Amino acid sequence: MKLISLHKNYAALIKKVAKGNRKAQHELFELFSPKMLSVCRQYLKQNEVAEEIMLNGFYKVFTKIDSYSGQGSFEGWIRRIMVNESLSELRRQKKLFFKDESVIENSMEHSAYIESELEVEEIQKLIDALPDGYKTVFVLYAVEGYKHSEIGELLQISEGTSKSQLSRARSMLQAMINKQNTMNYGTL
Repeated sequence: MKLISLHKNYAALIKKVAKGNRKAQHELFELFSPKMLSVCRQYLKQNEVAEEIMLNGFYKVFTKIDSYSGQGSFEGWIRRIMVNESLSELRRQKKLFFKDESVIENSMEHSAYIESELEVEEIQKLIDALPDGYKTVFVLYAVEGYKHSEIGELLQISEGTSKSQLSRARSMLQAMINKQNTMNYGTL
């Protein structure tokens, strides 16, 4: 029986990158760039902007690699840089707008699954159609797994605003999916 390592040890590669080894930087970039572009793309609608932000993120990875403590997942450390870079870009573009802090009780919190035949690309387009504030909170919560308190800290909003934005994002997504299903299949 062959065991598969769930957590890769990148210690040797990290040391080479920390010393400025360009070949190691290229190897690190090749290993993680597809996933990290996907992370940036979750927040940013345009592929070109997502690519630019990912490159900025890798620049930070290469210049700040000494700050990686070796604790926790190295990929998670890189991912957090990409999320922060993406959020910074949204702030720079002044695209983050959050409405009131009231929490909507009758939301999709209780429904765990969306019955739909939509493909991943179609779902990404629907997520992209959300207002940036809704989209950002939705991705942080549903995709990245952040808690509302963490989202509040990251976005400098209250926990209640985070919950409200998520609820509205889910409702809006459900309505768009229902509309898409109706268009594709005639009825729900």
